[in-house]
Amino acid sequence: MHMFSERLQAKNLVPVSGSNRQRDLCTFCTVSLDQEEVFRTKVFDKSLSPFYGEDFYFEIPRPFQCLSFYVHVCVCLFSGKVSIRKEDLCKYSGKEHWFSLQPVDPNSEVQGKVHLEMRLNELITENGSMCQQLLVRIIECQGLPLISGQNCDSYATVSLVGPRADCFPCIAEAIVTRSSSYSKKSHFQVEEEDIEKLEIKVDLWNSGNLGQDVFLGEIRVSVKILRNEHFHRAWYLLQPKGNGNKSKSDDLGSLRLKLTYIEDTVLPSTCYTSLCNLLLKSPDVKPISASAAHILGDICRERYEAILPMVRLLLHNNRFVPFVSAVAALELENTQEANTIFRGNTLATRCIDDMMKIVGKNYLTVTLKSVIDEICDSNKTCEIDPIKLKEGDNVEVNKENLQGYVQKVFSSITQSSSSCPPLMCDVFRSLRQLASKRFPGDPHVQYSAVSSFVFLRFFAVAVLSPHSFQLRSHHPDPEISRTLTLISKTIQTLGSWGSLSKKLVRSQVHVQKRAQGKKRIGKKNFKKRWLRVTNRELSYHKHRGKEALCIIDVKNIRAVEKLDESAFNRKNMFQVVHAEKPLYVQAGNCVEASEWMEVLSQVSRCNEGRLATFHPSNYGGGAWQCCKNPSDSAPGCKPCTATMLANLQLDIDCDRETERVFSLLSSNDSKLQNMEDACASLAVYQGPQREQEEYSKFTIQEPKETFRTLKQLRNIMEELQKQHNIRSDPTAQYGSLDNPIVGKTS
Repeated sequence: MHMFSERLQAKNLVPVSGSNRQRDLCTFCTVSLDQEEVFRTKVFDKSLSPFYGEDFYFEIPRPFQCLSFYVHVCVCLFSGKVSIRKEDLCKYSGKEHWFSLQPVDPNSEVQGKVHLEMRLNELITENGSMCQQLLVRIIECQGLPLISGQNCDSYATVSLVGPRADCFPCIAEAIVTRSSSYSKKSHFQVEEEDIEKLEIKVDLWNSGNLGQDVFLGEIRVSVKILRNEHFHRAWYLLQPKGNGNKSKSDDLGSLRLKLTYIEDTVLPSTCYTSLCNLLLKSPDVKPISASAAHILGDICRERYEAILPMVRLLLHNNRFVPFVSAVAALELENTQEANTIFRGNTLATRCIDDMMKIVGKNYLTVTLKSVIDEICDSNKTCEIDPIKLKEGDNVEVNKENLQGYVQKVFSSITQSSSSCPPLMCDVFRSLRQLASKRFPGDPHVQYSAVSSFVFLRFFAVAVLSPHSFQLRSHHPDPEISRTLTLISKTIQTLGSWGSLSKKLVRSQVHVQKRAQGKKRIGKKNFKKRWLRVTNRELSYHKHRGKEALCIIDVKNIRAVEKLDESAFNRKNMFQVVHAEKPLYVQAGNCVEASEWMEVLSQVSRCNEGRLATFHPSNYGGGAWQCCKNPSDSAPGCKPCTATMLANLQLDIDCDRETERVFSLLSSNDSKLQNMEDACASLAVYQGPQREQEEYSKFTIQEPKETFRTLKQLRNIMEELQKQHNIRSDPTAQYGSLDNPIVGKTS
């Protein structure tokens, strides 16, 4: 299940008691699943009609009953709320609505289900007459809220209410959690003629401290449900006390929302094989615009969430780099000016943006979190706009504060190369090569191509909205938010000076290197060499600035480990085990050796085929000196040092992502048909001008190849739809756990 909310705006809010002065007002909005807050907007000052203008896209991780929006005034106080039940979300999905705010009443904030059993038995009294005995049992509860972050300590009261009925309360106590069982039964004696008029009322309470019990909800069930059959068991949704408060509309103001709610049914893996294979084959299709992945991006270019499932699939199957390289090359063909490179909202930029958010999450945390925390906690004033300065502010002091913050952020970024995930490095390397090839006369374009993403679309955005990247738990206060805005703008400006991004890649020093001969036996001399490492390669040179004598691809490094002094009777030695043979290096001192090992371990930490064991000594005299194994290809005799991965290990459900792609394709079936018609027409003749303008909405370089892919997509979609029709479950029985009854009298 997915939820996408945008265009959040409130109007005509009513100030709460004690904050009727406009200058004291501050408002924000929170989004909750049931009573669990999942998002929070930034705070607006001095406005009773704020335009929040924020987008939230999230996958719903658990069952829920209500999606709620709470408008807060003065931080701790509510102005009102909008609650939409899950079953009603489809009514509003994809449309923009103004909702009247309703009061926030603790007695109306309920969630959870009750499994209730009712039985009507005939009972013979002591005088021999017959009467009806009503037995009520609460079997189980599910989905009860957390109270102050803790599981409920709840109990239920059961009452028989109605005309001429005495109230027989029965307390059924039990320690319960969000899914709990009750065991105590309640018995009532009822007269036959009263059955039509009576109802069972169940109240759920949380047992609080000092007798302050919290109301959790109620259900009301008419006894007449037992008129035909004397047994009834069903699940009921808890309801607010008295079915909630009824208030006049527009009393508290209004909230404008545009919601998109999507619920997918995921089939078995075998059903998705054809579609998944067609998408993963996309990087190999020539031209790339005729591929299934590019077609998806083309027909869903206005959909914010459309690219994400495709990016996840490509990432999981190691197909992202060739695909994004191909679409980036296509974009560069239509880029006329080097200074506008990768600045638009294109398929290539959207793919890379999503990739960086997925792969670079931990990279951001390692690089920025500590400095962002310092900025937010110290809260030094950095305002330099004369119009925005407050009375008593010193612009020179503010400028120094801002410069200090910018220096810390910028230094953290430029010194973070060893933490940058290898996949991001692969993408940036490809962009550099493509940019240099497209604009060979511009020596800086290879750096601006990378800085367009690293600074402008990654670090600067994270600084501006740290809460969106899990660097802070909530929106910062307005004054801190202004500081972060100034820092972000400065970082964008610095990042646009492409040559500065060269600072991200170098580490070099003089070391002693043991000569690499073809023979393993015999004395080898150690010679002084200039060693250099980047994210891509390790090389050594006779002197600084000279041509490399040897280049080792970082991807081929299998281990970086210490070497025993006894191997060559030398200190401060380490070895770089790569695809061919070990490179033995002696550093100038122990600190330098440790730094080199750390840097090399970091840049190679995610390589495929990393070794689990290594030889701590050398091979000589027909055997490894450490373990005396005579085979020069024998596995190592000592476990390798574990390295800390700086990038996330992606946990991606490919079936779920492929189903999301299918759903997107299905919802855009008319566009697929238009694209198919355009290909058929363009392959035969150049149609009228009107048709050409219609077809220009799509990227069609090779009509026949594109048409072939579209037909494949069409056939796969038809087969998937058949599988959905076959496997679709009938509607859950009314009163079941999946389709509970609204717990009130109809």
